[in-house]
Amino acid sequence: MRRGWGPRYLFQASTIDALLQAVYDGAVTFGELRRHGDFGIGYFDWLDGEFYRIPVDGRLYPVADMTTTPFASVTFFDPDITVEIDEPMNLTDLEIFLDGQFPSKNLFYAVRIDGAFASVRAWSVPAQEKPYPKLVEAVAGRAVFEFEFENVTGSAVGFWTPELARGVNVPGYHLHFITDDRTGGGHVLDLRLDRGSVRIDVTPAFYMVPPTEGDFCAADLSGDLRDELEAVEE
Repeated sequence: MRRGWGPRYLFQASTIDALLQAVYDGAVTFGELRRHGDFGIGYFDWLDGEFYRIPVDGRLYPVADMTTTPFASVTFFDPDITVEIDEPMNLTDLEIFLDGQFPSKNLFYAVRIDGAFASVRAWSVPAQEKPYPKLVEAVAGRAVFEFEFENVTGSAVGFWTPELARGVNVPGYHLHFITDDRTGGGHVLDLRLDRGSVRIDVTPAFYMVPPTEGDFCAADLSGDLRDELEAVEE
């Protein structure tokens, strides 16, 4: 790891608990996100897909600067740690391995995994209509929104969030996948990596912009939503 982390930060629009509570209308543009990072994950208005805009067909579509997001996290990726993976690992094994690379469990980390994947199981969320259902309801029966990639090269990218930020972001790993040819991807549910490399960016500073109008202002964000989050992420 290099010495001195400098002014690097994780920029976030809204909170994961707000998304769980059906705050799906965008408040920050992708043009604004690009001012704060070249690496990130998030959602689109009405939950209509995930970065790069990957709707339920698993394909990628271009995104205009004026498109807005209800929840996103970005940073300028500048890795501090690089490790090679030369043996097959499933998602659980990979996460345990990566846990051992972190210098602290109380910081944020941007993670990028590039390599050859035997399989990746992913999903996306269909666009919702008002009155919006809560996220756990929107993804009920989500098997129809899942897709699988086999024997593909690509990247799993995302963040590891410390427990201290529960309710603000997803504690632990939140990863999205994208193929090398940029034709497909989605929110990672499971994967098997044959071989590849992992780069980790220690991101010590955190900056969040909450929406200042709309459903966010009326949402009840005082409760513990960990059970709903686990149901969505599992």
